[in-house]
Amino acid sequence: MTAAIWQIGSPGDERVFTLAEAEALFPLVRRITYMAYRELEPIRRLLSTLSPGSHALYEAEEDYERVVKRWVAKMERLGVVVKGLWLVDFDTGDGYLCWRFPELKLGHYHGYREDYAARRPLREVIEELDPDWAC
Repeated sequence: MTAAIWQIGSPGDERVFTLAEAEALFPLVRRITYMAYRELEPIRRLLSTLSPGSHALYEAEEDYERVVKRWVAKMERLGVVVKGLWLVDFDTGDGYLCWRFPELKLGHYHGYREDYAARRPLREVIEELDPDWAC
C-alpha cells in the first residue's frame, strides 16, 4: 500500500481522484463492501422469516441499518461518493468512476449530470475524451 493513497478523512470530505488513485484504493473499497455484504446475508435471511410488527423484526431491521450505516461511513471516510447500497463513485473532477458490487473492477464512468443507468465503459471514455484524470 502506498501511504499517500490511503489518506482517510472525515465523512463528507470531498476528494478528487485520478484513475491511478482510484484503482489503488479500489481493492480496499471492494473488500470493505464485500465484508459488509456478507455481514448482511444472515440478517436478510432472517428478515424474510419474521412477522410484521414483531420485536424480532424491529431488532433485525436495526441490525441491518447499523451495518449499512457503518459501510457508508467507511466509504465516505475514504472519499468516495455513496450513490446507493453497494454503489459508489470516485469523483474525477469532471465526472465519476462508477462501481457497483459485485463487479470485479472499476470499469465505468458517467458525468455529473448522469447516473448509474447512463454509465459507459471506462476504456471507451478514455479513448474518446483523453481526460486529464486518466494520465
